[in-house]
Amino acid sequence: MSQAEHNAGTRRDFLYVATAATGVVATGAAVWPLVNQMNPSAEVRALSSIEVDVADMETGTQLTVKWRGKPVFIRRRTQKEIDEARAVKLADLVDTSAENVNKPGAEATDQNRALDDKGEWLVMIGVCTHLGCVPLGNNSGDYDGWFCPCHGSHYDTAGRIRKGPAPRNLDIPKAKFVDATTIKLG
Repeated sequence: MSQAEHNAGTRRDFLYVATAATGVVATGAAVWPLVNQMNPSAEVRALSSIEVDVADMETGTQLTVKWRGKPVFIRRRTQKEIDEARAVKLADLVDTSAENVNKPGAEATDQNRALDDKGEWLVMIGVCTHLGCVPLGNNSGDYDGWFCPCHGSHYDTAGRIRKGPAPRNLDIPKAKFVDATTIKLG
């Protein structure tokens, strides 16, 4: 093989590689917008977590905030509410699962549903697990917790289903204290 033939092959190989690389880059540039459009929008990403200031909440009060399109109940419970919730035996519950994403697989004890160790703070998604209604709070129902008037589900002071057609306890969202007066949801 002559030097001219060898150089011709090298140029041809270079052209093949350069053309293929250009094609890959062009394809990537064309496909990227299609893939990127499937990502959540900035508005959705912003709502995936929120911080709630609870500094002004007094004991025995409830705050309802909207998170991911659902109401979230933030309750600062009284000692009486905590004692009532902690006195309930697991055998008396309809659903013995905590339904708490912060403690997967945990039993439905009050300690496993409360946000803090003392049990003062309870954070729950305010959607009845029967048909998706919003239960009434402020010591409603037969167990001084929440009551869903649509079909008669009664939840206790820990948000556990005690009576009625609801199959599960009110769900506990991902939540934590980021400082002494701020709860982060999500």
